[in-house]
Amino acid sequence: MTGKDATRRLPLGKSWVLAAVGFAILIGGVVLWRQVSGGPQQAEAQAPAARPPQAAPAAAPAEQVAAPQPSQKIQTVAVVNREPISRDSLGQEALRRYGEDVLESLLNRHLIAMACQKQGIQITEADIDNEINNIATKFGLSVDRWLGLLQEERKVTPGQYRRDIIWPTLALRKLAAGQLTVTDDEINVEYEKNFGPKVKVRMISVNDRGLAEELRAKAAANPEAFADMAKNHSQDVNSAAARGLIPPIRKHIGNQEIEDVVFNLKQGEISPVLFVAGQYLIFKCEEQLPADQLSVDQRKGALNDMRYRVSENKMREAAAGIYEKLQSTAQIVNIYNDPTKASRMPDVAATLNGQPVSLTELKEECIARHGVEVLEGEISRKILEQALSARQLKVGEADLEAEIVRAADSFGFLNKDGKPDMEAWLKQVTEEQGISVELYVRDAVWPTVALKKLVDEKVQITEEDLRKGFAANYGERAQILAIVLDSQRRAQEVWEMARRNPTEQFFGELARQYSIEPVSKNNDGQVPPIRQYGGQPTIEDEAFRLQAGEISGIVAAGNQFIILYSLGRTKPLISSIDDVRDELIKELHEKKLRLAMADEFEKLRDNAQIDNFLANTTQAGKGFEAAMRQRSQQPR
Repeated sequence: MTGKDATRRLPLGKSWVLAAVGFAILIGGVVLWRQVSGGPQQAEAQAPAARPPQAAPAAAPAEQVAAPQPSQKIQTVAVVNREPISRDSLGQEALRRYGEDVLESLLNRHLIAMACQKQGIQITEADIDNEINNIATKFGLSVDRWLGLLQEERKVTPGQYRRDIIWPTLALRKLAAGQLTVTDDEINVEYEKNFGPKVKVRMISVNDRGLAEELRAKAAANPEAFADMAKNHSQDVNSAAARGLIPPIRKHIGNQEIEDVVFNLKQGEISPVLFVAGQYLIFKCEEQLPADQLSVDQRKGALNDMRYRVSENKMREAAAGIYEKLQSTAQIVNIYNDPTKASRMPDVAATLNGQPVSLTELKEECIARHGVEVLEGEISRKILEQALSARQLKVGEADLEAEIVRAADSFGFLNKDGKPDMEAWLKQVTEEQGISVELYVRDAVWPTVALKKLVDEKVQITEEDLRKGFAANYGERAQILAIVLDSQRRAQEVWEMARRNPTEQFFGELARQYSIEPVSKNNDGQVPPIRQYGGQPTIEDEAFRLQAGEISGIVAAGNQFIILYSLGRTKPLISSIDDVRDELIKELHEKKLRLAMADEFEKLRDNAQIDNFLANTTQAGKGFEAAMRQRSQQPR
């Protein structure tokens, strides 16, 4: 929703209804669920479910809506080194990041609640509990295990599952109840789809009518050649690879014309050419397969299952139709995205059919879905703010702008004059990440600048750093062949073979035969040249020790064993460090700075005392723990 669209239909249509309903009734395992907001589900605090705020006029009564809200509305959501983070500030930050998407989802739920209220439909907590129990039982799981599986596999918390999946499903099911009559004919059709007769066929698919008629004539004259013709001529790659064989065709599942034709073929007969979905198709009947033979009890169980399937399919269709009808008449005024309206209605996020949805409720919904995630970021920010304050450091606007300019320069965003193009960089990074400039500065630029201020004075570039940096970036490289093996025993065997015939050609043959590493195996042992100080000192030392034509010993690297064959050294293009000193200093300083920043934040985080009431976690901090240990060891 945008500020320009003051009054409009709900942004999400039939697909949201089908997804919500389908998730609750799926059979066969956990499937992917994306929230009505369009983004992935996030973790939220686990706490006893609470009903929606009674003050929200657009919501149905609590006993009707029964859509649980998270947490116990604790006003301090975390304490970092004795400094609190309030629920209100967390709500503001969650709103800043997710308010627009979450508002759409919230309005969808309110729309359904209003329809239920109008018809006197009630969805109670007991109804939701019973539905979850039925679904868990269908999978052969306890309720706790089912809810745990949803959270582990799909990051759907119990609160979200109740509020955003089960509740809409039950509400729409009741709204659609009058359209869910299931007839015997519908059950029989569904039964025949799954257990009825089928035809085993081969298929040729081409996009040219003349070629299709020619192939059909040849196949009719020599049916035994059909499989080879399908392999050689069919343009459907999957069936061509199986010599034309496709899954058996059942009734009531695909194209009616195809079903009518193939079910009338006798074994070995060739169909006429059929034009379906832009392709010319020819079928050969391999076998008419009879219906499955079920016992009386099996058939009874299958018919019950078919009745359930038909009912649920009709329910999804009816629910989608009802929702589409509600949507077509809904009037939304977006207050949240319109500063002028927001100034006149400060605690209203939107109005739905003339009834307000409060900004407070929207904040709580944002916390429900994204609170734990956002709070982690706010805890990290609080830790950095405290560290800056303790060292009497500040992050100013000039610092932030300088970091953005540095990033633009680093990523090659330059204007015609060769200077960093800050505007182009901001446009690229915010569009790529789908965030505002404000959020990019707050969540990426500010923490970077803060950490740089905390560690910058500690980063020094020595002559030894420059020497190693020059060797790594501009020095000679060791050109080698390599054989990588996964056991020392096999490495000993291959090394012995290489030693007996120490030639480049034979070493390459051994690499092709025995190396488990794809690059060396597929290139006769050739791998990219090895540089000094590249992060693999054991391999580097061995590679640079070798003379051309020499074979190394067996080099152990983790769980792998490597044999090297030297081809000699490359010749450096730059011989003097003074030619690149400034560039090296800049690059080495940035690398050491990044490492120092990571170490500093890890240290600050580890030493912090953190009580996260939303996630229900506590960290005493290493400094506190050390003090307590020291205190416990003192004589009393």
